[in-house]
Amino acid sequence: MTRRTAPAHREVFKHVTAEHAERYRAVMGCFAAAKQRFVVHLRPEDVHAALADRDGGQPEGEALTLEAVSAALDQLRAWGNLRADPDTARVTSVEDFNRARYLYQLTPAGEAAEEALAAYDAALGRRGALQAVALADIRARLGELAHEARAAQPDPGRTRQALRDLVVVFDGLADNAQAFMASLQRTIDLHDADVEAFLAYKEQLVAYVERFVGELVTASAAIATMLDDLDAAAVDRLLLVAAEAEAPDASPDEPDPVAVRLAAWRDRWRGLRQWFIGSEAAPAQSQLLRRRARQAITALLGVVTELAERSSGRSDRAADFRELARWFAQAPSEADGHRLWRAAFGLASARHLTVDADTLAARAEAPVANATRWRDAPPVRVSPRLRATGRYERRGRPQRITDRSDARRALAERIAAESAQAEAARARLATDGPVWLSDLGHLDRTAFALLLDLLGEALAQPLTPGRAVEATTADGNLAIRLTPCGDGRRATIPTESGELHGPECEVAIQPVAPGARAQPTAADEGAG
Repeated sequence: MTRRTAPAHREVFKHVTAEHAERYRAVMGCFAAAKQRFVVHLRPEDVHAALADRDGGQPEGEALTLEAVSAALDQLRAWGNLRADPDTARVTSVEDFNRARYLYQLTPAGEAAEEALAAYDAALGRRGALQAVALADIRARLGELAHEARAAQPDPGRTRQALRDLVVVFDGLADNAQAFMASLQRTIDLHDADVEAFLAYKEQLVAYVERFVGELVTASAAIATMLDDLDAAAVDRLLLVAAEAEAPDASPDEPDPVAVRLAAWRDRWRGLRQWFIGSEAAPAQSQLLRRRARQAITALLGVVTELAERSSGRSDRAADFRELARWFAQAPSEADGHRLWRAAFGLASARHLTVDADTLAARAEAPVANATRWRDAPPVRVSPRLRATGRYERRGRPQRITDRSDARRALAERIAAESAQAEAARARLATDGPVWLSDLGHLDRTAFALLLDLLGEALAQPLTPGRAVEATTADGNLAIRLTPCGDGRRATIPTESGELHGPECEVAIQPVAPGARAQPTAADEGAG
């Protein structure tokens, strides 16, 4: 038995680039559609009728005859996409038996080629999506697993179903997010293709990404908390239950099916934790997605600004220099190139310079060689007005200098007042040690805004009762250490804008010394 070589298998892809490729693709599409209906064999008349019925059934703008379809089928058989079997079902005479009649069906290689082409088309046109609903599904499945973990004997069916649903939803979320960010980058790179469509698409896209980022911040913290609450031993017991439930479906010759499936479930669970719970060495993938989405918004706004500048007629320096380089390349002679240089950059000769008697006497005592570099030679001092007007002095009365001391003083006072207000707000929030959130007392608008900034940075991290989280403000001047109490108590903070209600927490707020401000880690720089 002779094994077919790899080049022979590759012949099944010749119909993609051959002449009349659209015709061959349409014929193969008929066989793929028939296979979905569990129809194995097709006659040339069946293919001809299917091509006539389907939309676009006339490839290349011409009506396919039965003879053209038969020729395409024979060529596909020669390439190995189809197999032909004698059609003896309709033989009623010797003449019919001697006439060549065939039933065609897909070969294994032809079927694999169609599946590969379908997967290629799907991947090429895939745009992906940021699935906020998947985050809610993950939380629901984790809740079911937590319920099974608390049971004395987890139910194998519910445990296996919850884990399978969790893996499917998580894989869909990660794959769609990756595809969406890739398609978003292509949208940013190809904005010149259709400016009007891009501008119309931008508003919806920015709102879509901002909504997902907001939900991602809230859901990621809750999911990370749920993952931390699941004990490692309890999780391993659930994974073992799922592996034992799947083991009976293994093939008889598979060695130790429980161990193989348990290792696979552990890898999936490890990937889920790494996606939502990061470390100092490797940030969580959800945080990287959040940063990438925000960077995409910034890139989109930058593209919009660039398009607005183009539409307003502002000059593009890079385009101007490229056009000038083209003019230099097209200059008829070297002299024309020098004239173009002087006209473009205004660097004409220095014949207008004058030298007084003192300069001439100094040059006579200390001559300057012709080989002396310009920066090493003694300078010739001239008035800047001489270069612009050809005169040393300006005609008429000198222009009065505008006194801007009052404006500078007002600006300095405003900056000092804002700095003092911000410093007072930081001093108002600073605590001597850990205090309850409700003990902060009445806050003015500036201190309240600063507190909201601190709480927003802290609450973006996973929260666990009794475990402290640390965060700093965006400017790095103030740090907070927040510890949820977890006993159900509520805190109320009166402010000038109203009252803030929320769970009671223990907080410690301290100013950060300039030398102690956190520097970006290597992982953060790589994520950006």
